[in-house]
Amino acid sequence: MSKSQLKSRMKNLLMFLPNMIILCAKLMVDSRVPRTERALFAGALIYAIIPFDFIPDMIPFVGQIDDLFLISLTILRLIDRTDDRIVREHWRGGGDIVALAESAATVAPLLIPRRISRVLMSKVKPTAEGAGLLVNASKFEPLLVEVPERIPGQKPDHTSRSTRDAKSA
Repeated sequence: MSKSQLKSRMKNLLMFLPNMIILCAKLMVDSRVPRTERALFAGALIYAIIPFDFIPDMIPFVGQIDDLFLISLTILRLIDRTDDRIVREHWRGGGDIVALAESAATVAPLLIPRRISRVLMSKVKPTAEGAGLLVNASKFEPLLVEVPERIPGQKPDHTSRSTRDAKSA
């Protein structure tokens, strides 16, 4: 998909941002939503409302992409942890909220700086018991790379990571 097609798709998705903010507010007070998820919705709501964040909202178009991305990740995490019926029950916008959130979580990282998308993704980690929507919707390289501890007296391993991964598979 070309950059202009991505921007066009994102413009369409950004039209749903006000409805997604209202959805966050409704989910934040729903007793069926786990406490941790409600706290994440409160954080996403504050992030979206405050004009000064990673990409300031005063910058048209680009300033709202990170807000949409974080809200989409939060919605996908809730769906992973609970049932999508709760989210769909509160949704008042057009279209399928699950498909919209997946789309936004897929397109947004392609239009914002990679470091910002990694930081936002790290704030809303996928869950092990979830259905995998969050993991599938947004694939990123790790922000920090763990280096194995070298044991004294052991020869250094000079094989490349891809070679080691291929051998272990």
